[in-house]
Amino acid sequence: MKNNKKVVATIEARMNATRLPGKVLMPLTGESILIRIIERLSRSKYIDDIIVATTINPKDDAIEKVCRADGYKFYRGSEENVLSRILEAAEICQAEIIVQGMADSPMVDWRIVDYLINTLADGGYDYASNELEEGFPIGFDVRVFPYLVLKQVKKLATDPEHHEHASLYIYQHPERYKLFSWRGKGKMNWPELRLTLDTPEDYELISKVYNALMPAKPDFSAEDVVDYLRNKPQLYNINQHVKQKVPYKK
Repeated sequence: MKNNKKVVATIEARMNATRLPGKVLMPLTGESILIRIIERLSRSKYIDDIIVATTINPKDDAIEKVCRADGYKFYRGSEENVLSRILEAAEICQAEIIVQGMADSPMVDWRIVDYLINTLADGGYDYASNELEEGFPIGFDVRVFPYLVLKQVKKLATDPEHHEHASLYIYQHPERYKLFSWRGKGKMNWPELRLTLDTPEDYELISKVYNALMPAKPDFSAEDVVDYLRNKPQLYNINQHVKQKVPYKK
């Protein structure tokens, strides 16, 4: 179990996305993508609080407006220094364990999240993730780490890239931190499948999956998505040409 430590999910969200501006508030089966992500994380058995970590950029007034209207917590911090923004948002909620959520992951599955929360707490890890090795489809990525570890990273990290990509420093220093890597196996070993949201093609595919699965099963799982797409190349090929932005591999 999570050892009674307070678990907080932070969701990085901003309107000024490079490849698909405003994506976080684009509609997805009647709600904004941001609300869908919050809903999916809210089903977690171990997440105690959720806070949207947006920026002081005036464009993100729209995100604040949505959060206020629906009663969700939010924090506005630096647009460039994502590490500080996550840390400060987590501090507001008195987090002991942080789940780093992202606005480009509307397929996030609380079952994966909870497994990694449990693993981190039970194993005494400094970082638990399912993206350190290829396996899971892109878009089911989850990163979990103790608040105190990220606080230490803020003091140690001097490269601006480590402040833009909050957990990069942690898994680039396995000699300092105890890492847990969960690699997708069986049907979940499909690294070519792209379910993250960065381009119009990504949005088209994700919308089709939501429209197909959500009416019958609002709490659809990562496995449900994979099962649905497995024999539908006309769908999963929609965005196969898109290059993934991964500037922070080990």
